[in-house]
Amino acid sequence: MEHFISRRDIIKSMGVSGCAMLLNPLLSHAKTNQKMMLQRAIPASGEKIPVIGLGSWQQFDVGQTAAERTPLKEVLKKMEELGGKLIDASPMYGRSEEVIGELTTELKNNDRFFFATKVWTTGKQEGIDQMNDSFKKMGRKKMDLMQVHNLQDWQTHLKTLKDWKAQGKVKYIGVTHYTDSAHSRLEQIVKSKEIDFVQFNYSIRSRNADKSLLNAAKDSGVAVIINEPFEQGALFRAVKGKELPAFAADYGISSWAQYFLKYIISHEAVTCAIPGTSDVKHLVDNLGAGLGKLPDAAGRKKMVEWIDKI
Repeated sequence: MEHFISRRDIIKSMGVSGCAMLLNPLLSHAKTNQKMMLQRAIPASGEKIPVIGLGSWQQFDVGQTAAERTPLKEVLKKMEELGGKLIDASPMYGRSEEVIGELTTELKNNDRFFFATKVWTTGKQEGIDQMNDSFKKMGRKKMDLMQVHNLQDWQTHLKTLKDWKAQGKVKYIGVTHYTDSAHSRLEQIVKSKEIDFVQFNYSIRSRNADKSLLNAAKDSGVAVIINEPFEQGALFRAVKGKELPAFAADYGISSWAQYFLKYIISHEAVTCAIPGTSDVKHLVDNLGAGLGKLPDAAGRKKMVEWIDKI
């Protein structure tokens, strides 16, 4: 929860006018054209998805009470309203799959999202059983994206997923990890061209993927999902009490979240970043990073230099 508190503190410090500045640009765009958020094509098909999605680790692992679920329901409603699409989950994330499935069913918008979940177990039959359970929990007959979580028994599960893709049970398949140490293995798999998506960690300070993984994905025609965009809140703690640099306005950046996310999605290999949140204001802020101008190479360098100095 630390990164939510840190961002909340930052937004509080901006006052009412500051919050309005964060929220109004995206809301006004949404009223005129909900499709204005930048979208990127999935190389395997050409299908386009918005560049900002939603992660569910911790935030959606809740019980049955209205106090726990109402804020999440509001997040999902607002996400659809503002043109968001990709929601990422996993059996590792406790009740997240079940909560997402139940809330989107209640909202009658289950089929309007791009659902991405994972298999996180060892053994062929164990993987099949777990994935079928995920279908049931998320209320899906066909999953948009099924990924092998943290490369656990990935060779076994990819064989199953290739069969399921051929059968039409899953639309896309992929692999994930969240540490720099896994990037070389991910790159090997990416270059095999046997997957549609790869998911890994990348941020304005954690740039190991810049060495070769991002370019390998681009060259191999593999879509990229970025996790840990805020470094579990460490980025917000690093900039607490600091004002955005003046040049941020050149890219329509009105918050630190947008600064961090715009850096990520400005890399042409990135298809979607998935910050997690259970707060509607944070969701609106995050989605705002998908609007307007993105920094070019010179702008990205300037953004990194500023962050590296703090």
